[in-house]
Amino acid sequence: MEGADQAMNISIFGATGRVGNRLLPMLLSSGYSVRALARSPEKLKSHPSLQVIEGNVLTDKDVQTTISGTDIVISTLGTDKQNTLQRAFPLIIDAMIQENVQRILSTGTAGILNARRDPAIFRFETNESKRRSTTAARDHAEACKLLQQSPLNWTIACPTYLPEGEASGIFRTGADFLPEDGKSITTGDTALFLYRLVSGEESFHRRRAGLAY
Repeated sequence: MEGADQAMNISIFGATGRVGNRLLPMLLSSGYSVRALARSPEKLKSHPSLQVIEGNVLTDKDVQTTISGTDIVISTLGTDKQNTLQRAFPLIIDAMIQENVQRILSTGTAGILNARRDPAIFRFETNESKRRSTTAARDHAEACKLLQQSPLNWTIACPTYLPEGEASGIFRTGADFLPEDGKSITTGDTALFLYRLVSGEESFHRRRAGLAY
C-alpha cells in the first residue's frame, strides 16, 4: 500500500476484542494511523501510529472524539445482554454524520444474514441458525437496521462459528448470505477480511458479507 492509503486515519471500537486485537496489528504494520477507544487502555500495546483514548462507546463525547479527523470507522464490538450495540450505534452514526465520515466497517454474526428459504427474514429467525439463544443476534440485527437506515457507506462482516485462530487467507464470502455449507471461520481470517475492506481489496458496499470456509 502506498501514498494515500498509508496516510489514512482509522478509528476503531472494540480493538481489545477477539477480532479487533488481530485486526489492529495488521492495520498498524501497514502504515495506517489508528485511534482506538478502550475502557482498558492498558490492554493495547503502544505503537507510534496508535492513539488510545480511554472512554466508553456509550458516551457520545468519547465516540465523537474517537471519530473526529478520521477517514474510516471500524467496529469490532461484541454484544452482551445489555444491548450494547443498539445503544452504541446511534452515537457512532450521529458522530460520523457530524464529522463527515462516510465509511464504516463492522462485525456482525451469520445470524443476521438472509435466510436461504426466506430471504426476507434473518437466519437467526429460522432453523438455519443452530444457536439456541437469539439475544446476541437480535442486538446485531438492531445495529444492522440502524446502518441500513443511515446514509453511510457500510459493510458488516458476518462470520459463522468463530473459533480463535490465525489468518489463512483462504475463505469464502457471500453477499447477504452465508456461503453454502459454511461451518466456521477463525478470528484471524475475519480480521483479514476487514483489513481487505480497508485496503480496497474487497468492497461489499452497503451489504452484509457472510464469511466461512
